[in-house]
Amino acid sequence: MTAALPSAAHLYERVRMVIPPIEWPAFVDDIDAILALKRERNAVILAHNYQTPEIFHCVADIVGDSLALARKAAETEADVIVLAGVHFMAETAKLLNPDKTVLIPDLDAGCSLADSITADDVRLMRQRYPGVPIVTYVNTSAAVKAESDICCTSGNAKAIVESLGVPRVIMLPDEYLAKNVAAETDVEILAWKGHCEVHERFSPADIRELREAHPGVTVLAHPECPPDVVAEADFSGSTAAMSDYVARKKPARVVLMTECSMSDNVAVEHPEVDFIRPCNLCPHMKRITLASIRAALEENQHEVQIDPWLAGRARRAVERMLAI
Repeated sequence: MTAALPSAAHLYERVRMVIPPIEWPAFVDDIDAILALKRERNAVILAHNYQTPEIFHCVADIVGDSLALARKAAETEADVIVLAGVHFMAETAKLLNPDKTVLIPDLDAGCSLADSITADDVRLMRQRYPGVPIVTYVNTSAAVKAESDICCTSGNAKAIVESLGVPRVIMLPDEYLAKNVAAETDVEILAWKGHCEVHERFSPADIRELREAHPGVTVLAHPECPPDVVAEADFSGSTAAMSDYVARKKPARVVLMTECSMSDNVAVEHPEVDFIRPCNLCPHMKRITLASIRAALEENQHEVQIDPWLAGRARRAVERMLAI
């Protein structure tokens, strides 16, 4: 990583539509420090689509949904990976890069879905449904992945379920994702009761109110939303799929039923599209800041470690997903 990186002064043009000029000076010192630290440490920053624009567009090297980050994490030649996202994503990066240093800027950046299920719960499901394959959403701990047959993301869940060639699967832990996938396949899906604290708050009434207030608006919903929300939407897909939809269709006015920083980040790429923003924040994603990323690089703060025996089993489930 010897190529020169831009300074903060040259990056504001990227985000001027979503960050007011009065706020920009508060970010400049941290951005310049992070750019320098990346060069010094041969580090890359992976940022999820829910990160704020000053992270997503100004310091991140690899951005995307959880599947994209998992794939790119497996390909990076950097010595250090900083995961600007939540803890399960950093664990996944470590699973795929066991010999690299993986840092999470804030240990408390968790996930309601990951917290909704334990490895013991998965073992009990196996006992209750012997022989039924377990498909586990990547939004889970390494310990849960280790008890699973294969992982999935919101973007590839249907393909993963159907790739197993069986009439019945267990899909953990997001109940709504499981039900939304079940509506699109003939495979019987047994679901867990986990929910995303951001997406579970959306309702069909929200969509109807948005359509009334903004005639002609195109509604895109994440598949972690309740099925009745997905049914009311014009399109449902992962964060990557929603971004691709906007790029392809160029709707005049659009609303993304997902974490609100996603709209900011997609809007940067599509200034001609009017984004309506129903703002449901993820408190865990918002724990990641420029200051915490800088501290992680300066102090090697919050290095992710996974027991090698557990990691081997969890890695197998992730690699099976990536192979499909």
